[in-house]
Amino acid sequence: MAIFFEDMMDIKEIKKLIALMQETGLAEIEVEESGRRVRLRRESLVALEAPRAISTSVGRIETLAASEPEVEGHFIRSPIVGTFYRASSPDQPPYAETGSIVKKGQTLCIVEAMKLMNEIESDIDGKIAHVCVEDGATVEYGTPLFRIEAP
Repeated sequence: MAIFFEDMMDIKEIKKLIALMQETGLAEIEVEESGRRVRLRRESLVALEAPRAISTSVGRIETLAASEPEVEGHFIRSPIVGTFYRASSPDQPPYAETGSIVKKGQTLCIVEAMKLMNEIESDIDGKIAHVCVEDGATVEYGTPLFRIEAP
């Protein structure tokens, strides 16, 4: 998660924002209050470098925190920015569930971008080990959508 500070906010307020991001699945949030501003951005599930702080000439500080450890398997990633949907409509079953066996070329989900429904297909045969995104969540380019274990 990257955190950008201008005129430091109370750490308790920042922790509340982080909790809100985790609860709602937000990838990024920016809040400005009484001349103080903070922007939080969640990185993907792939492990980042060890935590570090970088100071720039304008006085902003960027803090990078390590995310979850790197996970084995093949990831299907979002090719575009949009909204992730597990099914073609709310009344239909998901294209793929954890434990589902999938074939190369099989539709796994839809990412809606600019009112266009883009079907995302598996690029390998295997078993869905984990669905990485909640239905209806906003995804960015490169966001892991599914982790697939090869047969």
